[in-house]
Amino acid sequence: MSQLLIGDVLRSNAARLPDAIAAWLDGEELTYAGLEARTATLVPALAAVGVKRGDRVVWQAEVSLEVIPLYFATARLGAVFVPLNPRYTSDEAERIIAHADPRLVLGDNASGHDTIKHLLARDMGDPGRLEPPQEDDAHVIFYTSGTTGEPKGCILSQRTQRLRAGNRSAWPQGGELCMFPQFHMAGWTRVLEHWVEGNEVSYIRRADADELLDAITRRRPRSTYCIPAVWQRILDVDKSGHDLSSLKIVDTGTSQVSVELLAGLAELFPLATTSISYGSTEGHLVCVAGPDEGNRRATTVGRPTPGVTLEIDESGELLVDSPYLFSGYFRNEAATAKAMAGGKYHTGDLATRDADGLYRIVGRAGDLIRTGGEAVAPAEVEAVLGRCPGIAEIAIVGVPDPVWGEVVTAFVVAQPGADVSLETLRAYGESRLAPHKQPRRLHQIDALPRTAATGQIQRRLLVAAS
Repeated sequence: MSQLLIGDVLRSNAARLPDAIAAWLDGEELTYAGLEARTATLVPALAAVGVKRGDRVVWQAEVSLEVIPLYFATARLGAVFVPLNPRYTSDEAERIIAHADPRLVLGDNASGHDTIKHLLARDMGDPGRLEPPQEDDAHVIFYTSGTTGEPKGCILSQRTQRLRAGNRSAWPQGGELCMFPQFHMAGWTRVLEHWVEGNEVSYIRRADADELLDAITRRRPRSTYCIPAVWQRILDVDKSGHDLSSLKIVDTGTSQVSVELLAGLAELFPLATTSISYGSTEGHLVCVAGPDEGNRRATTVGRPTPGVTLEIDESGELLVDSPYLFSGYFRNEAATAKAMAGGKYHTGDLATRDADGLYRIVGRAGDLIRTGGEAVAPAEVEAVLGRCPGIAEIAIVGVPDPVWGEVVTAFVVAQPGADVSLETLRAYGESRLAPHKQPRRLHQIDALPRTAATGQIQRRLLVAAS
């Protein structure tokens, strides 16, 4: 029986759709045949410098097309592709590279690492007999953002990635515009879905509204996925001169989505559908709130995706079982055992399920605030107080306190011209929240600290700043 191997995705499309565009960036195009040729050249070059099955190859660079052949070449060798954030400090990068223990480190000219161009210029010689890859081989290690501690290397096998990509259609259905950087899981997993189908993937260098609008107008993609903050940028700018009619799927997720944002997307893209996704690098796409849920999408993550089984344990944590789960954390058995206790992935998210079968994420197990013997989920408080007049954004954290254990503290970004006080906030929440959930302290700030790729609030930075 044939195995599920990532290299076969490219090999198949190079045969059936050789002249179709696989990837585009800033006017540069790469066809499936051209991508196959570059990959075939890169495989012996990697092997000649000692890269073999199981070895890690680190890549650190800004968005580019030259990394795509490396992604497929490592798969064909059974090696492991390890993309790193180019914005890491030298200390951060060195720490992760040391942990990854790679055979080879590559990057762009700005990275300070060796480049693919230099690699290909070397005398390749005879790499000898290469051990063929297996579907259970690790192919990618994505290092987590580290918002809750030291980054962990999340391992995805070739089989898992191929299962995640699925088989949506036997022929191309229209291109995808990718806003995600290439060190992020979403910059590869959703992209692979489209490469399986034979679509074009259009890249941008920055998740800037003008860049996105220009790419939509020029490349005419059928679908894209943007985090809420990026969609808001698009809604806020002048869109005259841009033709956005090609988009039929405008998805979002990773952070809270407002009813107002959904309404804005519906007005801007009247012929498109919008789904809100919930998932992770470890668990893949766990739940989706589809268009049929209407405005409830702003308060729910929807229903489990096909093949996914969910459970809420006695502590309220959401557990996931599916064929799409990660293989573990690289060289971190303790973290793997904790995340996969009982054979199910422990998301770290606290969830509820309503009578209609819809799931809601009410907070992070690690973010849960313990104040005066009571438990408070920050996401629940944020959902209520975020509607208080004058508030643009709000984050709730627990700040250590010798009397209460932790004090519920609000970090607020006010709307232009507004001045939100603690008294105003508590008055608004008086009839909407139990007393122990009300904030006791308030800090006004210019912007909430968020992760660059997904827009998730970095709560530990807020606690540290208190």
